[in-house]
Amino acid sequence: MSAIEPETPAGVSRRRVLAYLVAAPTLTLVAKIGLDAADDEPAGATPGVADLLDLSDALTAVALPTAYLLRLEITAEGRVVLGLPRAEVGQGITTAFAQIVADELDAPLSAVDVELDPARPELLFNQLTGGSNSIHSLYAPMRTVAAAARARLVTAASERWGVSASSLRTADAAVVAPDGQTLSFGALTQAAAAVVDLLVPGTPKPDADLRLNGRATGRIDGRDIVTGAARYALDVEVPGALPTVVARPPTIKGTVRSVDATDARAMPGVVAVTPIPSGVAITAETFHQAQAATGALRVEWGPGTIDGLSDADIFDRLRRSTAPFVTLPLGRAAVDRTFEFAFAPHAPMETLTATADVRDGRADVWYAAKSPILAAQSVAAAVGLPQDAVTLHVVRGGGSFGHRLFFEPAVEAAQVSRAIGRPVRLMWTRNDDTRHGRLRPASHHKVRATHLLGSFVAYEHRHATLPVDFSHGFGEALSGAGFDVLNVGATQTVFHLTQKVPYDFGVETQLLTDVPLDVPTGSWRGIYSGQTATVNEIMVDEIARTLRRDPLGFRRDKLSSPRARAVLDRVGEIGRWGRTMPAGTAQGVAVHEEYKSVVAYLVEIDCRDPAAPRVTKGVCAVDVGRAVNPRGLEAQMQGALVDGISTILSAGVHIDRGAVREGSFADYLYARQAQAPPEIEVHVMAPTGPPGGAGELGVPAAAAAVANAYARATGTLPTRFPIGFDAAGG
Repeated sequence: MSAIEPETPAGVSRRRVLAYLVAAPTLTLVAKIGLDAADDEPAGATPGVADLLDLSDALTAVALPTAYLLRLEITAEGRVVLGLPRAEVGQGITTAFAQIVADELDAPLSAVDVELDPARPELLFNQLTGGSNSIHSLYAPMRTVAAAARARLVTAASERWGVSASSLRTADAAVVAPDGQTLSFGALTQAAAAVVDLLVPGTPKPDADLRLNGRATGRIDGRDIVTGAARYALDVEVPGALPTVVARPPTIKGTVRSVDATDARAMPGVVAVTPIPSGVAITAETFHQAQAATGALRVEWGPGTIDGLSDADIFDRLRRSTAPFVTLPLGRAAVDRTFEFAFAPHAPMETLTATADVRDGRADVWYAAKSPILAAQSVAAAVGLPQDAVTLHVVRGGGSFGHRLFFEPAVEAAQVSRAIGRPVRLMWTRNDDTRHGRLRPASHHKVRATHLLGSFVAYEHRHATLPVDFSHGFGEALSGAGFDVLNVGATQTVFHLTQKVPYDFGVETQLLTDVPLDVPTGSWRGIYSGQTATVNEIMVDEIARTLRRDPLGFRRDKLSSPRARAVLDRVGEIGRWGRTMPAGTAQGVAVHEEYKSVVAYLVEIDCRDPAAPRVTKGVCAVDVGRAVNPRGLEAQMQGALVDGISTILSAGVHIDRGAVREGSFADYLYARQAQAPPEIEVHVMAPTGPPGGAGELGVPAAAAAVANAYARATGTLPTRFPIGFDAAGG
């Protein structure tokens, strides 16, 4: 094994980067990265915890010790094979990392294959897909390992030709000599694996020389996705795997007291009936047969964890638990408002699915896992195997939004497979997903902004909600990063690492109160920001209204970040802020900063039909430092706008006596094509620094812009979301 220590490249931050060759017949490298200092940016006028060190910093820092275990191989056939220790669930990171690697190697994008790594316990906290952290944390290691590979290939060509290495260049997956002759990477890979001393530095390129990294690019798997060739978790083919569904209790986290499966076992195609802790699994020759047999079960269900509680009871608890303000009400000098959000399922297009084969002292499980190491550990514990007897294969997932950080289907499939001694393919139905999956918890918000003599004194936000479950690995990762999670709690740690008010509003305090109710919760795209930051941006409009200020101009005056002012100005310009519009229609605007990135949305809404308000136009400006794939970023911002429209206008579920009332998209009213704006424009700002996060960035500002537009169009401030929630029977 040998190593070089190149100069810190531009755009790779202040880190020491190393690349290592591992023993292999062809060129295979890993990269190591050490943090000299945390990434930082100029803080605002009143820096909070998240200004100084945010969640993405923490996740990046804790991944550093194992960042060197990234894998890149050049095969004899000339393929560049990248092992990615993250999940692809539609966010497009396989394309972005393929661009990064291809650019550093001077290879065509089509020569790069990205493989999702199976669970690798040695990666520790470096195999967790969440917090919009993948590009932020892996950008430098990926560039480093690719640059080191390129240096070895050039050195090998120099030795073969007997010419100066500095006279050689790379292009189109080959090394090119001054006289024009070429050697392909595939032809050089064995020699490159034997290189002892590099003759050229393995330094990532200057940003000015990047050609693919930063260029709008279609997805490398786009054709497969649109033609149906792409394989998702449900498409995993394991010989003999039998379709399996689970009959689940009527209330949240109910239990099985007894089951009579006589009739179900006699139904056509039924192979096995297996009680498991979460319900009664039926395995059959087809999913239709398995689902039909659930109706023949006679099950006595035990109580759930919140039986007897409905929305009114839960919101009452949240209101009574909300922490008090510190400042006194000062009449017109204070703006007091309250807001509430309903529970919301993640509802990815592909419901949760896992395949498992647990036999002969081993377990193989296929699942679209965002925390595969912990998933493998949980499977091992559930079926009584040592961890090294479990292989958790990470496969493509059809959407997540935070849902696949958890892995209940993988555990259930393993339990059933072990019980019946055959491989099974277990699928959650849409009803399972909505009624027994993870929920963004309902929340209550109380906010007060106090100002005197033209200046702001204080801004207080009190957020009460059910605890968000971070047992998927975030809690352990934060402990590993040095946060005192055991005493403070993962929820408080994540809240304060993500929440900040980017305005000069005096003394800012945002407090989270966890109200303990045993409901399966999870991070929903944006974690706390989808509610907290959304409320803050609605409050900014309210404060501006009471001060008789223009919302955009007021924001501009109070924002402390030049990047935030720049995206705000951009949407104001291209969205023609302030243009005259018909009565019942209006514009709304909002800004959000997180994950080292900043975004602004301007939307237009038509509320002339009070029963069917519709966003008719969306304009977005986004600055993520450097957008590796601007086209992918545009897609992320468009998706975030649809999420914002949904959670503000229509998407929420009700709790009735301990059960989720809604079960499918027929009653969980997520925005359809007809509710999506016919016109969306996304403007990606010019690079301003290293890449930040993007996956969750857009939701808070998009949601707030919709709410603000609705308030201006109707003259009524919405305070309970989704706005149609009460009309739906809440």
